[in-house]
Amino acid sequence: IISLSPTATEMLFAIGAGDQVIAVDEYSNYPAEALEKPNDLSGFEPNVEAIAALEPDLVIMQDPTIQEQLESLGIAVWIGPAAVSFDDVYSQIEQLGAATGHIAEAAELVGQMQTDIAAAVAAVPEGVAGLSYYHELDPTLYSVTSNSFIGEVYGLFGLVNIADEAQPGNDYPQLNPEYIVEANPALIFLADTKCCGETPETVAARAGWDTIAAVQNGGVIAMDDDIASRWGPRIVEYIAAVSAAVTAASVDA
Repeated sequence: IISLSPTATEMLFAIGAGDQVIAVDEYSNYPAEALEKPNDLSGFEPNVEAIAALEPDLVIMQDPTIQEQLESLGIAVWIGPAAVSFDDVYSQIEQLGAATGHIAEAAELVGQMQTDIAAAVAAVPEGVAGLSYYHELDPTLYSVTSNSFIGEVYGLFGLVNIADEAQPGNDYPQLNPEYIVEANPALIFLADTKCCGETPETVAARAGWDTIAAVQNGGVIAMDDDIASRWGPRIVEYIAAVSAAVTAASVDA
């Protein structure tokens, strides 16, 4: 197997198919075992010749850019587009389980994820629904709406996304500082800590942001960029972190 999708790479190793992986793309950095494989292939600009030279039985990709070319060479291709729901996540894990001969392990992983997610949601106190939040993709203030997969994660807790009304029809709007300050979110989730070095301290230092409830009450949460942008098994860890943040914020609400 060659995986050109960081999310799929995580899924493959989680279901016990890691030994079948012979190469991954340049962004497949988890788990550590994935980095022991050749990891200089591009998932964004895949090279048919470079892939074919490794003689894979199966290539896993997020989009079908070179699917026809690979299949014409007798190489099977599996496409796993970005998830928009939890059902998508579970379905992809199960499909990879079937494709790699790890059906039971995939089913077990899905069941464990569902159990852990339910526990994280149940752990928060009653009455947290309605807390507002801002999810930051980068320091230029791009965000996401509730229609995105990560927005669905926050929706598990009944949180209200300040970006939903920013630019109707655009699920990845760029907000401006005044809009965010006026919206006064109770929680700020930073998904730009690894890429861009953002921290609760850098957020607090932004002009005017010291008036935001999240800044005043310790509700600025540093998250893992990679987990936030993927829809693999580690989304359970992300949900647990949101659960902890929501629980802490409910005390100050």
